[in-house]
Amino acid sequence: MISQTLSLDTVLAKIKTNNPQLKMYDADIQSMDAAAKGAKSWMPPQVGTGFFMTPYNPKLWQADAMGPGMGSYMLGVTQMIPNASKLKADFDYMNAMSSVEAENKNYTINQLNAVAKTNYYQWIVIDKKIKISNNNLLLLDYMIKSMEIRYQYNMDKLSTYYKAKSQYSKSQSMIVMLENDISQKRIMLNTLMARDKNTAFEIDAIYKIIDFDPMGSDTTSLSENRSDLRAIEKTIAVNQLKIKAERTKFLPEFGVRYEHMFAFGQQPQQFTLMGMINIPMPWSTRMNTANIDSFQIKNESLNWQKQMILNEATGMISGMNTELVNVKKQYEIAEKSIIPALRRNYDTAILAWQNNTGDLFVVLDAWEALNMAQIEALDKLQTILNIQVEIDKQLEKK
Repeated sequence: MISQTLSLDTVLAKIKTNNPQLKMYDADIQSMDAAAKGAKSWMPPQVGTGFFMTPYNPKLWQADAMGPGMGSYMLGVTQMIPNASKLKADFDYMNAMSSVEAENKNYTINQLNAVAKTNYYQWIVIDKKIKISNNNLLLLDYMIKSMEIRYQYNMDKLSTYYKAKSQYSKSQSMIVMLENDISQKRIMLNTLMARDKNTAFEIDAIYKIIDFDPMGSDTTSLSENRSDLRAIEKTIAVNQLKIKAERTKFLPEFGVRYEHMFAFGQQPQQFTLMGMINIPMPWSTRMNTANIDSFQIKNESLNWQKQMILNEATGMISGMNTELVNVKKQYEIAEKSIIPALRRNYDTAILAWQNNTGDLFVVLDAWEALNMAQIEALDKLQTILNIQVEIDKQLEKK
């Protein structure tokens, strides 16, 4: 069965679509938007009923020669009419709340993408290490078989043979460890994509070493690109809307009350129609004043938090960019100078051994040095890719 090959873009797209943590944010956003639809609702009317100015003696309710009767049965309705400015302020506040969660979702996407990229690139490098290890195993296998033949003619030492066998076993063990690492990367990526953890797939061995523009890490660009900073800005805006909503509670509210009296005896039917007004007073608005002060101080704290994040991010990006430049130079030196020189050293040593003018210990040392240099170069490549992912995460470029 041929395994499916997934590109990095495909993996990231599946994470964005299927990851349950992101679906949780979608549900929270929908919940907040649904709640905002009810922000302009009125208070329910109050209905009251009962006896109104009715004597305790029921005999006085009825009309007689002494009078037309006394008392009545009342039915009343009261409706408060909320201030239009207050309704609008509450709606604007509740309608803006989901914008913070939307930015939090984007922040989480960026974090998940960084984890996915790291595992994907580590998989690529591990594949390269396995290929190098397998190639070096072929070289060792050739040497071991040659020694078995040459030993029969006393052309090689037995200790050298066992050293080569030991190196062969160590390389086999390393390959097993690397294959286990690939299995772990596959499980991690399947987990991020919310798939069966044992789903088999392969990856594209494509990567790109890039140079970062220092101008892209200025505070203005970071403020525009980073979701966590935009979430802080949205929170500040929501708090400002909450302050505005609290201030509308200093405005009066009006109401209407209508009451109808079903009079007893021969009394005429009566009604009451009254207008009402709630007048906020200093002793009734202390909580609103305190809330306004609290949100203003909170916004000041959020501004300092934003400055803290910008300061840390610019410092981290600057440090990682410097490290990236240096590691790239080391990797380039290893690829262009160290590894070719060690390969020529190995080729020279094995040629001398084959011509009986060199020692196998020298060949094994040359093989080990070449193998180690290739693995170390791939470790440098892994460091480069990890730094690139981390800088991408800090810059959060779309």
